[in-house]
Amino acid sequence: MKRRTLPTAAAFAAATALLLTACGGGDDEPADNDKVVGASRQPEEPTKSAEPGAPQEEKPDGVDLSLPKDVNLVFDWDEPENENEAAAMDDAANFFRAIYRGVDKRTAKDAGVVAYATGEGLHYAQTQVNAWIDGGWTATGTLRHYDATTRSAGDGTSVEVAFCADSGKFFGKEVKTGKVLTTRPSIEDFDYYKLIMVKLPTSDTLWQASKVFVETKAAKCQ
Repeated sequence: MKRRTLPTAAAFAAATALLLTACGGGDDEPADNDKVVGASRQPEEPTKSAEPGAPQEEKPDGVDLSLPKDVNLVFDWDEPENENEAAAMDDAANFFRAIYRGVDKRTAKDAGVVAYATGEGLHYAQTQVNAWIDGGWTATGTLRHYDATTRSAGDGTSVEVAFCADSGKFFGKEVKTGKVLTTRPSIEDFDYYKLIMVKLPTSDTLWQASKVFVETKAAKCQ
């Protein structure tokens, strides 16, 4: 199982399409919330597990986001000069770390998931984690995020963080057997994300994902 829409996609019928409106204007294409990174329709024979990844940031904002050594989330992007945009970008990365920590810990209620997501973003994160749990899978390999851009709302309370993701070296692994499942490289390895990050009212530093927009099979990310 790699990163495709699950064959049981009907299980995610409740995940609705989201529109980017928090930053004013924006795209009006629906988010593909049924797609679960790491899940594949046509698993091939298992291959050697990915090499151990670099150490993950463990406790930003006092939340444990540590991941297994064989899960490497790479965020290959430059930090923007704007302070709010830089903080929102950092926590967009933490949002994805929290999702895969939830996958590893087998719970959609992990502290990181709750800390870095709210509203529709929280629903998206919990849907993703539960899909992995229900399938009996965990993750292994390298998931690369790159070509990031940011855009602030006029009032400074929300930031759009957009970026590409390449899951060509990121796979599912059966929890019970440890079997790593892969598929052949294809356009489905590339996705384009837009996250609406909002500042937590009670914190000067914590930003949460409130909306998630996903363009799958994103040729512009190749």
